[in-house]
Amino acid sequence: MGVVVQIDSGREPVELLKPILDLVGEDMERVNRIILDKAISDVDLIPELARHLIDSGGKRLRPMLTIAGAKLVGYQGEGHVRLAATVEFMHTATLLHDDVVDESAVRRGKPTARLLWSNQASVLVGDFLLGQAFRMMVDVGSLPALKILSNAAAVIAEGEVMQLSAAKNTATTEDEYLAIINAKTAALFSAAAEVGAAIAQRPSEEQAALRSYGKNLGIAFQLVDDALDYGGDSARLGKSVGDDFREGKITLPIILSFRRGNDEERAFWKRTLTDGQISDGDLEHAVSLMKKHKAIEATFERARHYGSIARDALEIFPDAPAKRALADVVGFCVGRTH
Repeated sequence: MGVVVQIDSGREPVELLKPILDLVGEDMERVNRIILDKAISDVDLIPELARHLIDSGGKRLRPMLTIAGAKLVGYQGEGHVRLAATVEFMHTATLLHDDVVDESAVRRGKPTARLLWSNQASVLVGDFLLGQAFRMMVDVGSLPALKILSNAAAVIAEGEVMQLSAAKNTATTEDEYLAIINAKTAALFSAAAEVGAAIAQRPSEEQAALRSYGKNLGIAFQLVDDALDYGGDSARLGKSVGDDFREGKITLPIILSFRRGNDEERAFWKRTLTDGQISDGDLEHAVSLMKKHKAIEATFERARHYGSIARDALEIFPDAPAKRALADVVGFCVGRTH
């Protein structure tokens, strides 16, 4: 069921993360200390549940973008570290909320918090983390940074509602799907990349460039995620292949397969997704239809397109380790297999 993705660098996707890991390593250690400190509460369940997700092996890509973006524009202060922790708390909170909405059982290869504790606990601890994130924003004392990140929080929530409205709706268009992932995923990537330039008070064109970089990187990242849900390996993904299918999520591989299919194939998508009548063998048939219509391949191709836009956004900056590291992150995101 796997799909081989060619990337233009000639390097393995995981190798492309090394430059940014080297660049931000020292600052990320400080970010991690802040995260652990801010997850502490007198309510025992809060640190217990928060640690479950924080320690579950995520790459922390979004806070790394904040650190690297700040370094790219020559920021000399300390605020970028706290804002990077803020970004990670926002991301962690959305994961807790997402798993409740999606009724997910696995996250990064481990049982989701909602299964181990409860839906109510997951939602409320997510709210606690969001509250801590806003406290840290205020501590930094940058109104532009507060505006960028608070706007992202609102847009992400809108994206979740949009996705809920589109669930099981095979009439969803590609434009509508892109609007959902632009809000649900790209908004936080965009804010994470831009906020370092904002606290450095860099010119508007530099902030806009990093905002564009993050937005298009986030779209590419989500496109690959959605393709891997049908063309990846469950052990490496840390979740079950076909989760989107079982949950009735309308993602680009389905949209393209539905549009390109015949009446009989469209009836299959309506039965399984709209009506939720999934039988043994339906996932395999869904993947076969995607391969027939080259829907997974087309989704990866679109990811590479948005990745190219992200790379181009960096071109206004002079050559520097941070610029090269951010460009390599694009290669990682579009070339990854999990």
